[in-house]
Amino acid sequence: MPRRALEVRSERLRLAAPFRISGYVFESAQVIVATLTEDDHLGRGEAAGVYYTGDDAAHIIDTIEAHRSALESGVDRHALQALMPPGGARNAIDCALWELEARRTGRPAWWIAGIEERRPLVTTFTLGADDPAVMAEGARDYATAKAIKVKLTGELELDLARVKAIRAARPDVWLGVDANQGFGRDTLDSLVAGLLDADVALLEQPLRRGREADLEGFASPIPIAADESVLTLDDIERLVGRFQVANIKLDKCGGLTEGLAMAARARELGLGVMVGNMVGTSLAMAPAFLLGQQCDVVDLDGPTFLERDRQPSVRYQDGTIWCDEAVWGAGAMQTA
Repeated sequence: MPRRALEVRSERLRLAAPFRISGYVFESAQVIVATLTEDDHLGRGEAAGVYYTGDDAAHIIDTIEAHRSALESGVDRHALQALMPPGGARNAIDCALWELEARRTGRPAWWIAGIEERRPLVTTFTLGADDPAVMAEGARDYATAKAIKVKLTGELELDLARVKAIRAARPDVWLGVDANQGFGRDTLDSLVAGLLDADVALLEQPLRRGREADLEGFASPIPIAADESVLTLDDIERLVGRFQVANIKLDKCGGLTEGLAMAARARELGLGVMVGNMVGTSLAMAPAFLLGQQCDVVDLDGPTFLERDRQPSVRYQDGTIWCDEAVWGAGAMQTA
């Protein structure tokens, strides 16, 4: 039996500027990095957890430590699904196991995932909520972006003014909005009508988690994506008839293994698939980039908000994200 050791550390990431969404302002992010070393090979995973479920850094560490014995005894990715609950802790370990498998077998993670050929992905670049004129300037600053996502705050008139200003500044881009649960069913018709006038292509999570039934029978001309309303594979079927797109995040579902299963099930049910991220470094984006190969919408701009990213890092160019396997998941054998 190979010897395996687990290391867990916490890191605080400073944002380059405060970031505002509905109900929250973020100035930093705390992430957990798990490293599994087995003989001369290592695997890494980074997780930020999900703030709205209470899955913070302390909870992630406690969950990992509660399973340390099993993790160091040699559990694999498939057994991990039953061993640990969904969330940031399992995400960090699952991604570490993917990379460890790549290092041990000499086959890159993308090959293990059944991806025949990787391609650069058009990613959204996100604008935090601010004054409409400031956001319009921010849209112009994203000069090479092909897709922009706009954070809303639930203030209907102000939010529509924000979107209108951004569309005027960038008539050329794909435009989506993320309401982060900021609206109610009573304002949804007016919101959608205003977004339609601005040629918005996607509306993400307009209603609060738990109010999904309010969308039954609502025929939106703009596809509606579930984010907070879809955490794990068990949630996918409940989206049908309410949402048109599932936003999969590895910190929500507990890693790339479940993320890939969610994407496959969503496709079977006729849903579109989106990959998103909590703020993190390139180490967190890399496994999500593999999931993104299966997705219709990609939102993997997390490192662009940081004062400093890891090296090597993902590359943003001409509105796309590219992740070389040297960032994470390389198949070449490497010593710890």
